[in-house]
Amino acid sequence: QVQLVESGGGLVQSGGSLRLSCAASGFTFSTYTMRWYRQAPGKERELVASITNTGGYTNYADSVKGRFTISRDNVRNTVSLQMNSLKPEDTAVYYCKVLWHGMDYWGKGTLVTVSS
Repeated sequence: QVQLVESGGGLVQSGGSLRLSCAASGFTFSTYTMRWYRQAPGKERELVASITNTGGYTNYADSVKGRFTISRDNVRNTVSLQMNSLKPEDTAVYYCKVLWHGMDYWGKGTLVTVSS
């Protein structure tokens, strides 16, 4: 079955960096667009970044453009999110997601906390 497992979250000071990873299994990873979302306390889940199956096209939320970079490794079946210049408002649980056969599959998320 489809499985997504995020890792790399933690506590970081404002201005710092973190790299999140999502390990995928149970589907042909190289043929699907992958997405990172986040959900801050008391807020709705929002799309942070997406990357097409070959990595040829990426898209970012305005709030993270120029600071976050999404990438993927179709050999290791992983998608990553490099987060630089982190701000307290980036504090959230970060999830990766794939739309597979018409259904959304989510990981359990990894918590990122940015202290001021």
